[in-house]
Amino acid sequence: MPSARASVTVDFMSRFTASEQFDKVFREGMGLVEETANYLDGPGRQDARLLDRHGAVAYATESMRLTTRLMQLASWLLLQRAIGAGEMSQDDVKKERHRISLADIGRGKALNGSEQLPPALNDIIERSLSLHQRVLKFDAMLNMQAKAEVAAPAPSPVSSQLDRLAAVFGARS
Repeated sequence: MPSARASVTVDFMSRFTASEQFDKVFREGMGLVEETANYLDGPGRQDARLLDRHGAVAYATESMRLTTRLMQLASWLLLQRAIGAGEMSQDDVKKERHRISLADIGRGKALNGSEQLPPALNDIIERSLSLHQRVLKFDAMLNMQAKAEVAAPAPSPVSSQLDRLAAVFGARS
């Protein structure tokens, strides 16, 4: 039989992942993954051919950073949705959470040649960084909720019985 705390966590996650706010971020994240793939496989290849050696290295590096960032964000979004839908056991969740690293996917060091990056790539990079910031806020909120649930003491069965007795005797006096 699941504990009261486990059901509170599932209820919170279900509500969160069913929220309009989460849905909007989820759709934006998945859309950005698709848009990035289309750009890098299409117009991005042509844009990269116009760059000098430094610009080409900056383009390759930023493309790698971008795809890594988006894959981590997509993994986090999909994990949250699966948790909220009850599709994963707590053991599965723990294993998967350790594979996702949101901390190391932000803006990297400035690169020589980055001023040559195509505007379309810069736009996608900036939107991915904005999405990253929102996901970090969601993640912090969820972590605070989980810590609060773990820290909250379970109600004592004796205390609930005392409350019932007090209610009965209080009503009769």
